[in-house]
Amino acid sequence: MSPRARAWVIGLATLSAVLLTARLGVWQLDRAAQKAALHSAVLERAQLPPLRAEALLAAPGEAETQLHRLVRLRGRWLSEHTVYLDNRPMNGRVGFFVVTPLQLSERPDIILVQRGWGPRDARDRSRLPQVQTPTGEVELLGRLTVAPSRAYEFSAAGEGPIRQNLDPASLVKALPAPLLPLTVLQLPDADATPAAGAASSPPADGLWRDWPAQDAGLQKHHGYAFQWFALSALLLGLYVWFQTIRPRIRSRRSEHSA
Repeated sequence: MSPRARAWVIGLATLSAVLLTARLGVWQLDRAAQKAALHSAVLERAQLPPLRAEALLAAPGEAETQLHRLVRLRGRWLSEHTVYLDNRPMNGRVGFFVVTPLQLSERPDIILVQRGWGPRDARDRSRLPQVQTPTGEVELLGRLTVAPSRAYEFSAAGEGPIRQNLDPASLVKALPAPLLPLTVLQLPDADATPAAGAASSPPADGLWRDWPAQDAGLQKHHGYAFQWFALSALLLGLYVWFQTIRPRIRSRRSEHSA
């Protein structure tokens, strides 16, 4: 291959790589913009008045339109069906997410409630945290969300109260009424929130509800975009150095040495 043809091949390959990496950077910025718009919509939805049980949608596709809405529900705990999801962290500690079905008062359906976090006994992993569950009708404030994220498990999910993951499809078989598709993330009661500077204490039921704030994940996309743009600039800089600047330096040195 002649030097001229080789230069054309290198130039086209570099141009293609620069355009590709730059396009990937733009794509990550577009993803960040989409996530920002979605996050803004979620925050706006969370500011709407709380839904009541009668307004909850039962069809999975339709119910997704109510994600992140606040709800105020009345019902009765089905404590015998409580599930303790193992290896779930909160505030740097590992314990259980406690999930209990709530038999709604205003309609015959049941909805799963992520009630909070309870500590795990390091000496006895099979010991359940002390959770107080009222037997009568309760009223709670929560936020509609999907089921808890799945954690890695070494074996199939068991049937006992302690499980690695929540499987609503298997749980619904033991419930006395239809199960709504979304779950409720129970929020702290206003009167249980400590004042500024006051020492926090667990609620009366023994469950912590310091749920992490919703994160749009913008930093991740911005970081990826920076990496792609940096790689694009690096490729361009290497091309200019090896194909333009370095040959000129060598040429000048040859002229001086001649």
